[in-house]
Amino acid sequence: MLNPITPIGILAEKTGNMIKLAAFDMDGVLFEHFNFWYELHKRFGTYKKGKELTEKYKKNNYEKLVKEVVHKLWKGKSALPYFDLVKKSRYLPGAKETFSELKKRKIKTAIITSGPRELALRAQKELGIDFIFTNELVIKDNVVTGEFKWPVADGKNEKVKALKELCNKLNINLNEVAYVGDNYNDIGAFKIVGLAIAFNSEEEEVKKYAKIVIDKKDLREILNFF
Repeated sequence: MLNPITPIGILAEKTGNMIKLAAFDMDGVLFEHFNFWYELHKRFGTYKKGKELTEKYKKNNYEKLVKEVVHKLWKGKSALPYFDLVKKSRYLPGAKETFSELKKRKIKTAIITSGPRELALRAQKELGIDFIFTNELVIKDNVVTGEFKWPVADGKNEKVKALKELCNKLNINLNEVAYVGDNYNDIGAFKIVGLAIAFNSEEEEVKKYAKIVIDKKDLREILNFF
């Protein structure tokens, strides 16, 4: 549905033929699971403690969260559950058709996520996505090393930085960007792009900053507003 403050006619006039880049969060937007890392906690048997640490630190001390989870809870664990989860994660309905249509319209695409690099690489290959910005759980010889590369931290403005960096690279104005997200850490991007779409978000704060709110679990719905 539309955010009540934005009549559809005005929105179409302002954004309908202007979008040159469509950027997406990943968890809950492209894939069915709401949070990949929570799903991995379940497979590692660390969900209860991991959820507690995530809720405590994700918005205000991501470095501490990484140390407590990756360095302490996960270090030394077999990476096989991780790769299995990457392989078995399922796309939301309409994902493949949406990216196929965006390519036909010559709209560049990107994933900007605090989720795992391997899952984004899978989506990039299978959906034909142009650019990805992700975090990386470092694995060596199928073992979690305890290292974590996190250029896209939760609770900060790294998604905004990545988006601006990409726009500069492509010589695209932020007004020509659509951003599709569902989480509090997408709000920064929502504030600076021409078309902010909240997709299947359960957070009212996120919806408040969106120009478009879509509750139907079919990614093709976003194409109505490009």
